Amino acid sequence: MPDKNSTPVLAAVDMGSNSFRLEIGQLVHGRYRRVDYVKDTVRLGAGLDAAGMLTGEAAERGLECLRRFSQRLAQHGPNAVRAVATQTLREAKNRDAFLQVGQAALGHPIEVISGREEARLIYAGVAFLQPADEPRLVIDIGGRSTELILGRARTPQVAESFAVGCVSLTMRFFEGGRIDAAAFRAAQVAAGAELEEALGLFAPGRWQQALASSGTASAVSQLLMAAGVSDGRITPAGLRWAIERCIEAGHIDRLDLPGLKPERRAVLPGGLAILYTLAVQFGIDTLWPAKGALRQGVIIDLHERRSAPRRAGGDMRDHTVREMQARFGADAAQARRVASVALPLFDAVQPQADAETRRELAWACELHEIGLMVSHHDHHRHSAYVLAHADAPGFSQSQQRRIGDLVLGQRGGLRKVEPALASEAFAWQVLCLRLAVIKCHARAAVDPNALTLRSRGREALLRWPAHWAETHPRTLFLLQEEMQAWSRGAPLTLHLPR
Repeated sequence: MPDKNSTPVLAAVDMGSNSFRLEIGQLVHGRYRRVDYVKDTVRLGAGLDAAGMLTGEAAERGLECLRRFSQRLAQHGPNAVRAVATQTLREAKNRDAFLQVGQAALGHPIEVISGREEARLIYAGVAFLQPADEPRLVIDIGGRSTELILGRARTPQVAESFAVGCVSLTMRFFEGGRIDAAAFRAAQVAAGAELEEALGLFAPGRWQQALASSGTASAVSQLLMAAGVSDGRITPAGLRWAIERCIEAGHIDRLDLPGLKPERRAVLPGGLAILYTLAVQFGIDTLWPAKGALRQGVIIDLHERRSAPRRAGGDMRDHTVREMQARFGADAAQARRVASVALPLFDAVQPQADAETRRELAWACELHEIGLMVSHHDHHRHSAYVLAHADAPGFSQSQQRRIGDLVLGQRGGLRKVEPALASEAFAWQVLCLRLAVIKCHARAAVDPNALTLRSRGREALLRWPAHWAETHPRTLFLLQEEMQAWSRGAPLTLHLPR
């Protein structure tokens, strides 16, 4: 038995969107040793309503679990426990109220971590428990988010989080538990639209081995092995086999696959759709289940904190924009792509706009991603905050606020910029920016002339060449969602070709 004075026992509470997990472990002579592990399928992510509020029923399930965890943690001091919450509580508008009672139930603080921090900790767990020198891609499919990490040895090189998970995708596309081929196709298009911007960052040439650390991947691996389809590795052929079995069952309640645990049945379709989308889009021929995960990464990070604390060319406005791009590490090539689409669209619908109005849209295109330095999640809000509050030589405060409002309106619902939409010019500016961000979401070369826009009063008529939609299904999916956003009481109405 190791000396606990030299190898402290540490605990991690992982409050995921599908399951809450308590992991107790310690590092002994450079190796990880599990002391205790408890998992509870809480399905917190299924409890977010249409308004983004965590329902009372879901919150109570979470609180009951935290009270049980508290009993297991009674002998652990405050510096030996770290509790982290992920995508559901990143999204929940009433998260502060839940966190207040949740921390009382657990007896320890709860940190809502960013998607990138979640990805970093996932990689820390995988790299420590499954060391290797070759460059690797690590995937974690959670209930409401998916993390992708590219790293080598114990160093993550690229880490991103995407707001698509097995719970949210199952709820959206397999409503009522019904399963059919059309639902799988729609779910894969939605997942692909969310993940497509990562294609360059995580291209097959950048890694030699792909690992998956999530419960979804573990469940699919066990299923394929129990059915004799594979030796536990996840392949495109194995995923197609599993998807076909789900379609044959027709309903989640009728899923009776070998090795599939009852608690995993309810979210299997969404998980399979994401896995298959990843395999196809990222060229993953073989995906291996990983030994480590977020909870082990939290313990390893906590151990390291305890053992080695951390120590400490136009006018002035154009120059300022370039300086801000450099200061905040903005992707200048992506900014140019977005501007190359947004400005021609705006010129077509507002040919009489004054030069300053057009330049404000151009500046918004150039600065719309500066908030990514703060966090990938809700980066448009961070960008808007920086633009409204940063020192920006040459700009008036009112102009900074207008550009900030444009950047704030680049994605998501329109209610947050509703007062500014009273200006017709602003409404056209924000529409053109949003369409350009959608067109350029894959972060690759685009044809800026593929989309054309014309106005008919306050109607925006979007057009594209014949057969274009057939070759761009993910962009079409995002444009259809955009049309819906403008149908909810906005001053403009967006129409797509029938």
